[in-house]
Amino acid sequence: MKTIASQVSEYVKSKPYLSTALSQGIINLTSLARQIQPDIEKALRKPARSGAIVMALKRISDNEEFLSTHKIVSVLRNLGDITVRSSLNDYCFKLSETLLLSQAQFLTAIKDKKDVFYTSSRGVGESNIVVSNNLASLIEEVFQNEICIDKIDNLSAITVKLPIDNVKIPGIYYFIFQRLSWEGVNINEVISTSNEFTILMDEDSVNVAFEVIKNLKLL
Repeated sequence: MKTIASQVSEYVKSKPYLSTALSQGIINLTSLARQIQPDIEKALRKPARSGAIVMALKRISDNEEFLSTHKIVSVLRNLGDITVRSSLNDYCFKLSETLLLSQAQFLTAIKDKKDVFYTSSRGVGESNIVVSNNLASLIEEVFQNEICIDKIDNLSAITVKLPIDNVKIPGIYYFIFQRLSWEGVNINEVISTSNEFTILMDEDSVNVAFEVIKNLKLL
């Protein structure tokens, strides 16, 4: 049976930004209730009192599911080092029987270079390699027999060290990427390990992204 409470809950769950704002108590519940009332009534197929919608929103904002945002904030306040790198190239290669051999050859060639950036990720059908753009000629030489699906030049990367607790708290990445999305930062790629992640973006966006991530420590 559809109830006002269940329909309000479904509505909020379908609006991630709204759920976060509710958990932070920055929305006027009466105004929100009036705004969503037509949608709730449409779902119920009958009239719904604004006061009842307000009460449903109040219960949701007090719910443990939404209070989990505060656990996320406590983790983000303890973010570690934030490292910014620029002038990077992102190569996407189709997986092949020789791709790992090419990567091994490339790693051997750069093993003594201390001032370069290299990272890679492997999917089901393709593998991405991100390197400093001064290694572009080496990449093109070593991987000349591989199929390059895509290449993006002049990217910047931000690497963030996360507290160990991050693996126990759901929603950490969502919370960070939501803030970046609000500021119009388009992320080209994400590469992560257990306690750190690296995001790649156009160089024009790196200053905004850095400010967003740095300010997470001040929440």
